[in-house]
Amino acid sequence: MTAGPLLLVSDHVGGCVHVLTVPDGTETGRLTGRHLSEHAGFLALPGGRTACVDDRRGELLVLDPFGHELVQAAIPVAVPAEHLAVDPSGRWVAITTGLGKNGEPWSDLLTVVDLATGDAARVRTRVSEPGVTVLGDGDPLVVLRHREPGALAVHRFADLLGAPPGCPPVTPHAHLPLPDDGHGDAQDPSCGRVFAAVGEGVHRARRAGDTLVAESVIPWGSPARGWYLRLDPRRRALWSTLRGGPADPLRWPEWTNQAWRHDLERDRTTLTDLGPGLVFRLALAKDHTAFTRIHPDGDELILLGADETVRRVPLPAMDGAPRRGGTPWEGVQRRAVAASPGMDWIAVTRGGHGEIHVFDARTAREAIHLKLGTPLNHGGHAMLRTQDDNAEGDPVGR
Repeated sequence: MTAGPLLLVSDHVGGCVHVLTVPDGTETGRLTGRHLSEHAGFLALPGGRTACVDDRRGELLVLDPFGHELVQAAIPVAVPAEHLAVDPSGRWVAITTGLGKNGEPWSDLLTVVDLATGDAARVRTRVSEPGVTVLGDGDPLVVLRHREPGALAVHRFADLLGAPPGCPPVTPHAHLPLPDDGHGDAQDPSCGRVFAAVGEGVHRARRAGDTLVAESVIPWGSPARGWYLRLDPRRRALWSTLRGGPADPLRWPEWTNQAWRHDLERDRTTLTDLGPGLVFRLALAKDHTAFTRIHPDGDELILLGADETVRRVPLPAMDGAPRRGGTPWEGVQRRAVAASPGMDWIAVTRGGHGEIHVFDARTAREAIHLKLGTPLNHGGHAMLRTQDDNAEGDPVGR
């Protein structure tokens, strides 16, 4: 197999995973009949491997796009998968369950997996939509971020893995209170800290033995708030997109968006305006952070440089894109954006068209336009990797 870089693209509606070389777009692998959880996303593992969850078959997949066999392991887990995380060593995985196609939380199942042995266990925690991180430094800890009532619940991984059959209920070893509106999780492996995005800002806590100790809240510095949180492993920074404006989703074209970056070394926050419309997930490249903005007046790729320069690249419109007077979520096309912290390439999908645009972040120019054999309805999901890009420094599924 090629040494990369490689782009993994999941058509989670159509049930297909494509593996493509970048930037030329040669397909080196394909999985069919696999409907990956778009919400749990892709989880970077050492050596260029990737973990994800097949929501239809109920399996945790370990993919090795650089190896001779794409599927390295398939381990039964509880679904629908909500969030996916691993400890900093890349061995101990936790998968939470969420809504799926249901209107309210209904599942309390948590699955933990030892990737070294293939051992797995399922336990019952609490009906919620829990986020998850897995702390290392000796015996790993599973930290669940619950809502309503909000809490960071701490479990010893060994206790969970050793639970008897039958999905028994488990009680947290320790917990910290949290506001009820948490949404977004990150971990900094270098210091054993966990972060949770809530309305007032980012709550942080550090590991102390088998418990967590609360630390000061990082404010958003804006009337808006972040619903997504991730770590930049190259520059030790937290990133989010702050959404403000009217609460009514029918007025989504009026939503405001700001790129939020908090330097963990300097304890300094920077805000950058991204423009109105729908901006959600982001991707971290070598020297840039990439966002896509969807708006009835035109979509664009936004490249925010490490020197805080901003470049905007128009993107072709999508048939079935969100429109004025409708919501940006139900029955519409979206975009996925992918990058690797070891490269300058940026990949952007065009939902419903089965197309991918690959850009060079250094020049903000399109390098190639790829056409897949599947439509990528709802935008699909994507991950860009090399074998040594250290993307696993962010041990939470994206």
